[in-house]
Amino acid sequence: MSAAPTAQARPLAIALAGLCALAVAMGIGRFAFTPLLPMMLHDGVITLPTASWLATANYIGYLVGAVLCMLLPWLVARWPGGAAMPAPARLVRLGLAATVLLTLGMAAPWPASWPTLRFLAGVASAFVFVQTSGWCLARLAAAGKPAWGGLIYMGPGLGIALSGLAASAMVVDGWRASPGWGVFGGLALLLTAGVWRIFTGPAVPQAATPGGAAPAPGRHGGGECALFTLAYGLSGLGYIVTATFLPVIARQALPGSVWLDLFWPLLGLGVAVGAFISTRLPPHADRRHLLMACYATQALGVLLSVWWPSLAGFALGSLLVGLPFTAISFFGMQEARRLRPAQAPAFMGQITAAYGLGQIIGPPLVALLLQYSPDVAQGFSHGLQAAAAALLLGVALLAWLTRFHPLKETHHAPLARSPRA
Repeated sequence: MSAAPTAQARPLAIALAGLCALAVAMGIGRFAFTPLLPMMLHDGVITLPTASWLATANYIGYLVGAVLCMLLPWLVARWPGGAAMPAPARLVRLGLAATVLLTLGMAAPWPASWPTLRFLAGVASAFVFVQTSGWCLARLAAAGKPAWGGLIYMGPGLGIALSGLAASAMVVDGWRASPGWGVFGGLALLLTAGVWRIFTGPAVPQAATPGGAAPAPGRHGGGECALFTLAYGLSGLGYIVTATFLPVIARQALPGSVWLDLFWPLLGLGVAVGAFISTRLPPHADRRHLLMACYATQALGVLLSVWWPSLAGFALGSLLVGLPFTAISFFGMQEARRLRPAQAPAFMGQITAAYGLGQIIGPPLVALLLQYSPDVAQGFSHGLQAAAAALLLGVALLAWLTRFHPLKETHHAPLARSPRA
């Protein structure tokens, strides 16, 4: 990608830059830990309880980063001397550079530093996710290609798939985890270098949202918003056990299988496919119905690892957990706009914080269940069942909301459509 693409290519270059940025921030910065975890356990550098707390440190960092992004305008406005608001593109660059350095830092034999590195990687990934989304979507809307924003959210899934396949090759070749972290840091560096020159200049004013519609008027009750916040937060807990421990769980159930390391890339592929599908659904569909379908699909994928601990069960379960992953965020942000059109950014921050809290709960819950279970397999089984129960509770809350707060068609902003030829 060049710094000055042609007018025809520029929207595509922006979308692909966003895709690569999220692949670095999410697929590597957040989730490279998952495929490398079995290697770290095999090397004896960490234990499963330690792994749970390392994952939690990353998720706490992500929550802190998201909150800082939400508070940044307020903090800058009150900075002594009237400091200027940092450009989103500059923050993206900063976050990408930090992700590269922090990933490379995990290759160093200093276990005491790992919790701090994982925490800071979470902060960096949140900054990249939030700022990339804002900058790219604004540019694409101004270029008349708002629906191309769906390409951006394929990045996490493609990053997960790429890092998972790379880790599989390392396992086959007998690598240790330390050089694996080095390889992922190098991959993050290459992707960052490829898009560095694209992220320059201010985000242009966005006259329309990614869905191409102005926010609907009206204000919904606090109880309705609180229940939706809780329902959205439950999805964070619902997926995180699988997203953190899938390769380890598969090894417990299928020791010696040559296919173990392909389940995680399959989940990443599902994430990318689900992101693409979510932009092509009917434009006036009730987001709550779509979220219910996503939650139920993900719950089934989580439970398949318990009910059908076989090659086919893990493969199908991985795909079903991945498919709704980005779609849940997409629909959740759209619903937040509908519920709080005048305070959409603040409400989006609120539900993102709830989602982050759900993620934080998952790994310590698994660590506790492992401590009090007679064996590792049963501890993971209980953790997966708790995650699925959280998703099903979310389905029930969303069903209640749709029953007692029916959607009014005139107050519903349409979803993004894919570009037409």
